[in-house]
Amino acid sequence: MLLTIDVGNTHTVLGLFDGDEIVEHWRISTDARRTADELAVLLQGLMGMHPLLGEELGDGIDGIAICATVPSVLHELREVTRRYYGDVPAVLVEPGVKTGVPIQFDNPKEVGADRIINAVAANELYGGPAIVVDFGTATTFDAVSARGEYVGGVIAPGIEISVEALGVKAAQLRKIEVARPRTVIGKNTVAAMQSGIVYGFAGQVDGVVNRMARELADDPDDVTVIATGGLAPMVLGEATVIDEHEPWLTLIGLRLVYERNVSRV
Repeated sequence: MLLTIDVGNTHTVLGLFDGDEIVEHWRISTDARRTADELAVLLQGLMGMHPLLGEELGDGIDGIAICATVPSVLHELREVTRRYYGDVPAVLVEPGVKTGVPIQFDNPKEVGADRIINAVAANELYGGPAIVVDFGTATTFDAVSARGEYVGGVIAPGIEISVEALGVKAAQLRKIEVARPRTVIGKNTVAAMQSGIVYGFAGQVDGVVNRMARELADDPDDVTVIATGGLAPMVLGEATVIDEHEPWLTLIGLRLVYERNVSRV
């Protein structure tokens, strides 16, 4: 089985693939202070609960693919693969790794590995032109051309960042649960803030995607818009431009990149 690990700024998502099928997944907090040994114990605890894997760390795992936006965590995961999975082929997404997606960006090294991996999966699953909207710590919009090239994107503050900023910077407001309100017009402060977050971000998605699509294709209707990320369900029913929801897009992209870099016998 293939273990895929997507390390984001706030959460780390792990997926277990049996062939092309994702058979298990986990979401944990990203902690840049965790050592390789602590990460190994955490992995053992999670995977030890799966019936298809053995009790010993590494039993049943025949490949690992990792991308990370937090360099310190990537460093520790590299040590995990060396010390605890030494006989298992591992692909860490970094410069030099084959993705199959040309990067048309002023400085390709500036593009987050997760954004490239999303472009890989979007192009494979849906073809170009496409736009991936990833609802994470930041809300990112990434454009894939009709030729399958990564051509750039947009970065905006994420939903949780915005909620926290309201609670910190506005004296009479507080941090709230991010949930869809019953009406757009809030009858209390919490409902009003929830409405601003949900419908405000839905409007942002529609506005940004429509502008990107006009630049990306002669006919904007040809552009497939894919939503992913842990907070995507908050706006799926309200944003009008989203065509597909693929919660495991990054994990699928990691599987594809692993297959393109590790020869199968």
